[in-house]
Amino acid sequence: MRVLFDTNVVLDLLLDREPFVREALYLFTRVERSELVGLLCATTVTTVHYLLSRALERREALGHVRTLLSLFEVAPVNRVVLEDALALGFSDFEDAVIYSAALHAGADSVVTRDIAGFKKTRIPIYTPEELVGILEELGK
Repeated sequence: MRVLFDTNVVLDLLLDREPFVREALYLFTRVERSELVGLLCATTVTTVHYLLSRALERREALGHVRTLLSLFEVAPVNRVVLEDALALGFSDFEDAVIYSAALHAGADSVVTRDIAGFKKTRIPIYTPEELVGILEELGK
């Protein structure tokens, strides 16, 4: 299963945000064990670095980015992705870019805590809790 992780799920783990960190850790662990192919939108990487560098020391923020790049594939953001995102009609352009990047990178789904931001999609959009449940059910 190829899953694109929304920025909020990545930040939940890296910033230890309760009560969301448990599910994020479970999903990251599945990526680390190659039981799940994780993807990040290229814009997520830059956003995560920016936010982490405000909360942590620069070296620590860069270390987290290096770890993300070692674990996840990166879904590119180029002109086609951006134009497709504009055409989606999402209320939030950032969500549209993430979704468009997921489609272009061949993701099977997106995991996000912002389900409301993803309307009329061609691939499933899961909350972390939903995806954890699906993975646990498949593992039985």
